[in-house]
Amino acid sequence: MDGTSGTGTISGTGGTGGVNGTGGTSRVRRAARALARPGPWRRARVTAVLALSLGLLMLLHAEIPDRVWGIGSLVETFLPWFGLFVPVLLARALWRRSAVATVALVLPVVAWLNLFGGLLGDRSQGVGDLTLVSHNVSAGNPDPAGTARDLAASGADVLALEELTPRASVTYEKELATAYPYHAVLGTVGVWSRLPLSGTRAVDTAMDVGPLADRLPAAVRAATNRALRTTVTTDRGPLAVYVAHLGSVRVLPSGFGTGDRDRGARALAEAVAAEPDRRVVLLGDLNGTTDDRAFTALTARLRSAQDAAGSGFGFSWPAGFPVARIDQILVRGVRPTKAWVLPATGSDHLPVGASVSW
Repeated sequence: MDGTSGTGTISGTGGTGGVNGTGGTSRVRRAARALARPGPWRRARVTAVLALSLGLLMLLHAEIPDRVWGIGSLVETFLPWFGLFVPVLLARALWRRSAVATVALVLPVVAWLNLFGGLLGDRSQGVGDLTLVSHNVSAGNPDPAGTARDLAASGADVLALEELTPRASVTYEKELATAYPYHAVLGTVGVWSRLPLSGTRAVDTAMDVGPLADRLPAAVRAATNRALRTTVTTDRGPLAVYVAHLGSVRVLPSGFGTGDRDRGARALAEAVAAEPDRRVVLLGDLNGTTDDRAFTALTARLRSAQDAAGSGFGFSWPAGFPVARIDQILVRGVRPTKAWVLPATGSDHLPVGASVSW
């Protein structure tokens, strides 16, 4: 019995000691390995930094300097597209099972929704009193007659055309004469209307600058004029209509060139500020989006019909795959009730339309 008991005691002691020693060491090793591995709050820190940087870029886009290569203007032109980085970063955060990166993505999501969330739905408010359409018809349009017929079929009361050439102007005058008895063309811009026009004049968009600008012959200036102002007589009173085609934005060795466009935007803003009529509409190819800081003075006085009564972003350029809305209809003193983008014509821009009410 003593032998058996002793054996049992030794065996039990030995067994207990063996289990405790081996098990304790094993648990310590497992804990050390777990601590050595990056946890959910430590994984994908680069992804988290990228997410926070994206959010800050969208929140602080107005602080990006524009004097260096025009970067600020470039970013603001394509600002809505920065939202596409969110699902890419989210997929990476989920793949890495990173809690910190997932939480960091809240910032860009909130920033994007704050900027553009209101543009996602349909904001139209019924039928308006007057329909307007603006179209950069393109100097290289191979079918101006077909474009004219498409525009007439839109049923617009007022058409604003930009980038007209002398030869194409003749075609538009002929094709639109029946539907639009009133029209005026000044240089490369024109307006066609079902309602009477009066007081049509050129608007200086500061395209001619430098020491030789004042010496240009009047005929040369008239031929290259890029903006006009006219009055449309409606049964509800006069409507001041501006049609403009601002300078193009160029990609230069020194960066994103916006000088001509920016001068034109300032000149238009000054003209609108001095406009005595309460009801104003500006239509045209402004070669920039309303998010661009270059248009701050203009958008402080006029609001976008697309933002107020459109559906989605209303991208208009390039026609084959639109990525930006650089063709605008901006209003003051009238209420946009609907805004839309028309089907493609022979131009590299899409026409844009809007209905307004008094």
